[in-house]
Amino acid sequence: MAAGQSKCTMCGKPVDEKYHPFCSKRCADLDLGKWLGGGYAIPATEAPDDLEELDDEDEF
Repeated sequence: MAAGQSKCTMCGKPVDEKYHPFCSKRCADLDLGKWLGGGYAIPATEAPDDLEELDDEDEF
């Protein structure tokens, strides 16, 4: 692989500029499927219970 040539984010093959950052339509579609199916998500923590008690703005 030439210096500076990037790899497909799905399979690691050399990137095709037509499908950047992927090597093919297949890899691009696989990535889209992961997004649409919820495969990529930012983990969240539950809000503390005491935040629910602060619903009334007059308490500030």
